[in-house]
Amino acid sequence: MLDKVRDLQQQIEQYTITSPEQLEQFRMRFISRKGVITELFEQLKLVPPTDRRAVGQELNALKNAAQTRFEQFSQLVDEQQTVAGNAPPLDLTLPTLPNLTGTQHPLSLVRQRIIQIFERIGFNVADGPEIESDWYNFGALNFPDNHPARDMQDTFFIEKAADGGTDMLLRTHTSNVQIRLMERQSPPIRSIMPGRVYRNETISARAHCLFHQVEGIYIDRNVGFKDLKDTLYHFVKELFEPGTQIRFRPSYFPFTEPSAEIDISCQICGGKGCNICKYSGWVEIAGSGMVDPQVIANCGIDPEEYTGFAFGMGIERITQLKYVVNDLRLYTENDVRFLRQFEGL
Repeated sequence: MLDKVRDLQQQIEQYTITSPEQLEQFRMRFISRKGVITELFEQLKLVPPTDRRAVGQELNALKNAAQTRFEQFSQLVDEQQTVAGNAPPLDLTLPTLPNLTGTQHPLSLVRQRIIQIFERIGFNVADGPEIESDWYNFGALNFPDNHPARDMQDTFFIEKAADGGTDMLLRTHTSNVQIRLMERQSPPIRSIMPGRVYRNETISARAHCLFHQVEGIYIDRNVGFKDLKDTLYHFVKELFEPGTQIRFRPSYFPFTEPSAEIDISCQICGGKGCNICKYSGWVEIAGSGMVDPQVIANCGIDPEEYTGFAFGMGIERITQLKYVVNDLRLYTENDVRFLRQFEGL
């Protein structure tokens, strides 16, 4: 085996190349997967164990020498072709490559604007895990065991626990961050929680299994429903066009009482009626309410001393209204034609 290695090493040192064809022949003989060096590596297992280490070192040295010579020959052939005038001529009439600048995704633009509005009135930004336990996603928020949101049709369960263990899942809302924040921080608490959420839904123009939310919470002494209304009135006036109308409708959520959904006058038709607002003139943008005292107590805060409000909205829905996007799938398809519409915003 050593004699073969040394013979090949001598061949490599004496090899001469003057054309691309000879360069390819050298590559096929010594470097390719079907070359002689590869065959020697396959025969290494037949060498007695006492000699295998020394032979292996010689083979590695041979392989490195062949690769070095190939690189030297490649450079030499390129230089010869350039000197001989074989290189393609430079066409100075060709147009230059356009200096294209990137643009932010519309969801990022709206997310940053929402954060900016709430930061200016005292809210900070909090974040939490996207893989969550049942307690933080459902239990601490007063979701009963038979609530439809716990069903596999709505939630992506990662690990279904047995014998009373903890279920792990992809969070269905960013409310889990609210619970974690209230557990580790004493009031006053005033934060928003932007992030990705997941729900087991069929992807269509109006629904997706992955989307983005911004939720907010304010916990302090003497917080009332008027504080919630003033906060959301300010948000709508800052984000949307002047003259946008807002209304609160009574609703139900397990973690707030009383609860309300927030509608604004349709930005597409100006409140006259269209297919986006289902010809009602109003579009829902968020849910809200006063935090249920039991939720506050679940986090170790005295509900007799502290109250608070919470709200949540979908960034996709806000973006749809602000930029007239009629298909949620456009946000994740990365179509350059769609994204370039947001340059300069």
